Amino acid sequence: MEIRNIFEKNINRPINGVIKVDQKDTDVIEQELDEYVITDELRKHFKAFFKYYCQAYDNPTADMGVWISGFFGSGKSHFLKMLSYLLSDMEVNGKRTSQRFIEKLKDVPELQEEIKKSATGNTDAILFNIDIEGPSDKTKTAVLRVFAKMFYNHLGFYGEDLKTARLEQFVSQQGKWEEFQEVFADVHGDSWKESRDVFGFLEDDIIVVLGRVLGMSEQSARDWFNGTEKAEISIAQLVREIKAYVDTKPDNYRLLFMMDEVGQYIGTDTDMLLNFQSLTEKLGSECGGKVWVIATGQEALDEVVKVRQDEFSRIMARFKTRLSLTSSSVDEVIQRRILAKNDEGKAALSKAYQETQASLDNLFLFKNATANLQGFKTETDFTANYPFVPYQFVLLQKVFYEVRKHGNTGKHLAGGERSMLSSFQEAAIQIQTKDEYALAPFYRFYDTMRGFLDSSINRVIDSCEKAANNDAGLELYDVDVLKCLYLIRYVENDLPGNADNIMILMADSLDMDKVNSRQKINASLERLLKQHYIGRTGDVFKFLTDEEQDIQREIDSTNVDTSKITERIGSLIFGDIYTAKKYRYDVRDFTFIGMVDDLSIGGNQGDILIQFLTSDSDRTESELRLITESKGRAIVVLSQESRYYELLEEAMRIRQYVNINAGKVKSAAAVGIIAIQEANAGRLEERVMEELATAIEQGIYYVDGEKISLRAGDAKNKINQAFEYLVTHVYRNYDLITHHVENNEEIADILKGNSQLALYTGKEENATAAKKIEDFLELRLQQKQRTTMGDIQKRYQDIPYGWREIDIAACMAVLIFNQKVTVKYGGDTVRASDPNIIDYLRKRTEIGKTLVQKHKMMSAQKIDAAVSFLEEYLQIMDIPKDENGLVEFILTKFKIQKQHYKELLIRYGGYHAVKYPGKMVLGKATEFIDRVLAKQIDNITLVDELLAVRDDFEEIMDSLDDVESFFESQVSLFDEAFYFEQNMTRDMDYLEETPEAIASLNKIRAILQVSDTQEYDYGRIHELTGLIADVRKAHEALLENYRQKNYEVINQCMNSIHAAGKNTAYVKEQIELANGYYLSQRKKIAANKSILELQGVAQGLFDYQDKAVRSIKSTIDSHERKLKEKAEPTKPEKKPATPIKPPKAKTLYRQTIFPAVTLHSSAEIESYLNKVAKELEAQLSAVDEIKIR
Repeated sequence: MEIRNIFEKNINRPINGVIKVDQKDTDVIEQELDEYVITDELRKHFKAFFKYYCQAYDNPTADMGVWISGFFGSGKSHFLKMLSYLLSDMEVNGKRTSQRFIEKLKDVPELQEEIKKSATGNTDAILFNIDIEGPSDKTKTAVLRVFAKMFYNHLGFYGEDLKTARLEQFVSQQGKWEEFQEVFADVHGDSWKESRDVFGFLEDDIIVVLGRVLGMSEQSARDWFNGTEKAEISIAQLVREIKAYVDTKPDNYRLLFMMDEVGQYIGTDTDMLLNFQSLTEKLGSECGGKVWVIATGQEALDEVVKVRQDEFSRIMARFKTRLSLTSSSVDEVIQRRILAKNDEGKAALSKAYQETQASLDNLFLFKNATANLQGFKTETDFTANYPFVPYQFVLLQKVFYEVRKHGNTGKHLAGGERSMLSSFQEAAIQIQTKDEYALAPFYRFYDTMRGFLDSSINRVIDSCEKAANNDAGLELYDVDVLKCLYLIRYVENDLPGNADNIMILMADSLDMDKVNSRQKINASLERLLKQHYIGRTGDVFKFLTDEEQDIQREIDSTNVDTSKITERIGSLIFGDIYTAKKYRYDVRDFTFIGMVDDLSIGGNQGDILIQFLTSDSDRTESELRLITESKGRAIVVLSQESRYYELLEEAMRIRQYVNINAGKVKSAAAVGIIAIQEANAGRLEERVMEELATAIEQGIYYVDGEKISLRAGDAKNKINQAFEYLVTHVYRNYDLITHHVENNEEIADILKGNSQLALYTGKEENATAAKKIEDFLELRLQQKQRTTMGDIQKRYQDIPYGWREIDIAACMAVLIFNQKVTVKYGGDTVRASDPNIIDYLRKRTEIGKTLVQKHKMMSAQKIDAAVSFLEEYLQIMDIPKDENGLVEFILTKFKIQKQHYKELLIRYGGYHAVKYPGKMVLGKATEFIDRVLAKQIDNITLVDELLAVRDDFEEIMDSLDDVESFFESQVSLFDEAFYFEQNMTRDMDYLEETPEAIASLNKIRAILQVSDTQEYDYGRIHELTGLIADVRKAHEALLENYRQKNYEVINQCMNSIHAAGKNTAYVKEQIELANGYYLSQRKKIAANKSILELQGVAQGLFDYQDKAVRSIKSTIDSHERKLKEKAEPTKPEKKPATPIKPPKAKTLYRQTIFPAVTLHSSAEIESYLNKVAKELEAQLSAVDEIKIR
């Protein structure tokens, strides 16, 4: 049964698939109305619209906007057109539109009533496509101009030209519209409406008409006609005119501006959007709900204004009614208008479905598709959609939208006029003569679009078809595949163009053989690739334009160095797939060397090695060779089934081409193509990652000379399994470390014996590992080989051990604690207690300088001799008897003793003035200790040196005891005697008066005398206490005598000062000041301990006396003079007398006039005074007066 015979209606009938808003043919309109399918979704939108619209009849609203959104194929333009018919209740061939819709909506009585109510109103609908009617120069007032144009057209004026329309409007307002048209026809010969589109060329005729109809003078009419002012109109003016117009209509009148594709026309132009907002707002606020604006757009209104919602909030308020149409019901419309089947057709299709159901269930399974693309679910589904498949309804809408979006169409499709309906009808017509087992392959839709596609697209298809007809490497089947690839060119995110998907899209039969079809598709794709009609990104094929083909040819001819491909594979494996830089087995991190073919990736140093062999390697075929080469390493032969290499090579070829040509490309199209190729390279690289991971998962593994089988897992898991196998086989002694230490504190505990690990009996953890090291050091000792800790670390970190350096250090600590090894650094033996020993065992900068050797045991005789000496020297009985303990004890105690002696020796020099006894003995003791400490090469050498200095030590032991005793109990008395003697030296001349004191002082000096050559007698130091007391007693007696003499001088001076004051009140303050001075001097004299200093005090006392007496006398004389002047009467002023010449004076000091002397009799006194008198007379002979001080 032919397909054309299965339909209920003639498939070849005209269905007006292109929606025209200015359709005039009543038969076509009637067909549109009768065949208009009201789906469930449309029913919902009709209800929402009429509910709001009818409410506005009772309660007029300023929010008179309706926004209908929906992408291409959603039927929004058709919905708008049906609303225009319905709201204006157009009568078509004797039947009202409202009646037609009421019949379609029998199951929705509420909606029927609302349609009836709206039909009772008086409504004019101005339906237009703004993209067609709007001005091509989209200035910010473009929306206003198109509104004005359509309004004037509705009034019967010429809206195309505002100047003409304004003339017509003025003439009409004057009531001379008919007269104007009659006069113009009479003058010009043709009617006004036929001629007004050439208004600018009719100057003379129009001037005559204006003169006759409006009475204008020729000059005025000509001035108006030639006026340069633009015939512009403002929003306020247009709204006033519209309002004036609707105000002349009854209350139930509505004027509807119904605009298609407003969203597309305005786009993102904020100026036009603001213009649209202002106009709708003004219409809403001024026209009292009589004027409505109903607009469509692909995007919802809030999407259109989302960039600046604050600025466009008012338009959001006006368009409160928003209807969003989806394409979910487009299949229902097509099924009912075109694909409805007759009874015979249903029967034939039922039979065909039952015969091929099994094949159909497995046919339409798209690979990696994200869109909801489905085949036939049931027989009913099959019958309703045949000869099409459900996925085609979804996919074709996406294709239409993307083709429009990418500008590969002419005006009609770009304007949204091309409908899904006509495409499905035309595709069905193409296969109408086939039987009921045929299907419409997806490429058929290309032919329904061909007339609307850009010529560059058709040119590629035509070129391919011509090559196929000329047998130039292509077949006609290839042309259909190319058409199919073009259709899905821009929907690859929803449906990638891989071979499996293309096979499904090309399916043209219910019982298609998938195996043969796949082979046919693959062959076709290879031919198209070879001729560069298509490109390939991984396993995805893509239609290429002419320019894309040229660039693809250049890319295909670009060579990529295979070493760079290998290097890139390495960076992907070790940088993205296996990101770890080390492999952790148990607690150890093994560094590894990574290789791809023969190229090292990231370095040549590591504990283990893994090598990946690509399809470019020449070694992947020989299993015996791979087993041999895998000894000590892991080799992974990447799966040959994966296309990672091919995909990566293609991506790198694109990258290289782009790098070379990016700056040379001039055309914008080429720049865009290269950008797409770069994006393709990015997608290829993503695929490479997937394919490479699969190649690792499915690879063949050879490890340490064996071909191994691994558990299932991802790429990273498989690599880890290979590493685990490699480590356990190569590092076979790894498990000898049965306990892993984690920090230096654990090693320190071993060295101190505070850890169970330190018990080296053979049963403890790590004991076997420690024995391995001990045996190795024993061998090295026998071979007389020098061994560093660095050698130990390297040996036991390497194959076949693989121990961690901290665990190796811990094993060494066990051997050190158990006196099995000796550690030396800088020539000295390092003890277990040394604070740096762990650094010597672990630190990278130190282990190469740290020597380790098998320990030599010390004889028991030497240990006993050393212990005996130490007990005598240190007076300690609890001394360790084991070798290490003994040596540790010697080092510790000797360092303490050395520091002690050093601190005592400091007291012998420097700022200390006292010379102590015993310095030589301390120096010898320090020297002996230094000799012992200098022999830390090993334990035996150190003890030998101790025994060597034993005799020398015993010679000075008694003297050392005296020195220790001196500093413990005698040094303070020694210091006191020294400083006492120093003080007494100053008063030696005065102490001579007491011979006993001098004798005691000399004994003190003898005891303080220390010789560098003779032995000091510490037994005399105790005598110093009595000797100091004897000298101090004599000295104190002399001090008191000199104090009394000074006290007498103070008394004499005070008497002189008080006598000079004569008990006068006004010198009382001066006298009290003198009293204070002498009182303080008395206290100082009492505290002074130096006879020499007391001897010199008297002169200062006398000097202060003289000064105080002069001051007092001067004060008294001044006061008495003032009293005398006050008592005597004032005398006449006399001439000044001649100044009296001051007397010549000389000052003498008492010490000079009265020298110190001891007088015993009156005669001696008289003789002393006579000498003084003669001296004073002699001094006076040369001057007028003398002053004694």
